[in-house]
Amino acid sequence: QVQVEESGGGVVQPGGSLRLSCIASGINFRTTIMGWYRQNSGNQREMVAQITPGDGTAYADSVMGRFTISRDNGKNMVFLQMDNLKPIDTARYYCEELYFARRGDFRGQGTQVTVSS
Repeated sequence: QVQVEESGGGVVQPGGSLRLSCIASGINFRTTIMGWYRQNSGNQREMVAQITPGDGTAYADSVMGRFTISRDNGKNMVFLQMDNLKPIDTARYYCEELYFARRGDFRGQGTQVTVSS
């Protein structure tokens, strides 16, 4: 049974940092591209960052230089270090395999990030 669970969200002031974590069980984690995606009210989910099994990474232009994605294949976990957060980063963040994300099939509940003074 597949389970995807995100955690680490919260409320932070502009310029602050958060580290999101995701654990995915029941998938072939070591061979799959994982990503972080976000959705705020009224908008479609957008890709934030992706990481290949070999640690190749890609980022949305809006987070380049501020966010860092990483993974631990031994623990089936993906992380998103978010620094210099801005109000525009306020959204619900989800992690998912690339294949399912492209289909719009997000299996976790996400974790809310709110950036506000």
